[in-house]
Amino acid sequence: MKFPLSRIAHTRSGDKGDTANIGVIALEEKHYPILVREVTAERVKRHFGEFVLGEVERFELPNLGALNFLLHGALDGGGTVSLRVDAQGKTLGAALLGLEIEADASELEN
Repeated sequence: MKFPLSRIAHTRSGDKGDTANIGVIALEEKHYPILVREVTAERVKRHFGEFVLGEVERFELPNLGALNFLLHGALDGGGTVSLRVDAQGKTLGAALLGLEIEADASELEN
């Protein structure tokens, strides 16, 4: 079944220069394997489209039940030079929560 990422995770986001940082944290430990399988760097890059000019890197943090993404070239130069409304990337985590992912009902219930 398909559902938004927000059903099984929450996010935190910020910036360093022109790179946005998004942490995706499983709401329950059992959901972490779904995140690892479904929320890939490629899917995150596709989700944001032309908004992210550079590569997207993913780091796995199994002890925290989290993934961390670096979105290079996502902030139009960063907070001090960007004319974007969200030059620090604070809303990118919320935007990622709309990503549609898939899982079997049994993966969500256990």
